[in-house]
This record gives sequence, structure tokens and C-alpha cells, in this order.
Amino acid sequence: MTYVYLIESVYYLDHHYVGVTDDLRERLSQHNEGKSPHTRKFKPWNLVSYIAFADERTAYAFEKYLKNGSGKTFLKRHFLRAHSGPRSPL
Repeated sequence: MTYVYLIESVYYLDHHYVGVTDDLRERLSQHNEGKSPHTRKFKPWNLVSYIAFADERTAYAFEKYLKNGSGKTFLKRHFLRAHSGPRSPL
């Protein structure tokens, strides 16, 4: 299976990331360990949602959709909560 996933920063709730992976647990660990330059600054991360695809090509097409204008609107409407500013780590 290939997974398209959505993660949200624990302390910076307005920061989200959409990605694709074959190993969801390992990929989330990599984000939280700071191994991804795109997400390092806003770690740690929580998994918000994921969708499993049997076909890798379809997974990558869906990820691409979620990263464009109408896909971002879809995510905001159906998966993301409205937040304002960073949350204190304490």
C-alpha cells in the first residue's frame, strides 16, 4: 500500500504537511526526528489523517491534488481546525 498522509505541528497548529510513503510509521518518526528539511522547524508532528492506495500512481496524483489550490481548500474544509498562532509547549 502507498499512503498519502496529513500531519500537523503540535505547537504551531497552522503548519501542516502532506506527503506520500510506503511506511507511515517510519515516515512520521523521520518527521519527528527532524530528518526532513521541510518539516524540521515545526516538529513534533501529529498524524491528522491518511488514505491508503493500492496503486502508487494514484497516491502521487492525490498528493499533488492536495498540494494545489482546490486541494488545500478541501483539506481546510474537511480535515483542519481553525487556529491562531503557536501553542505553548507547556
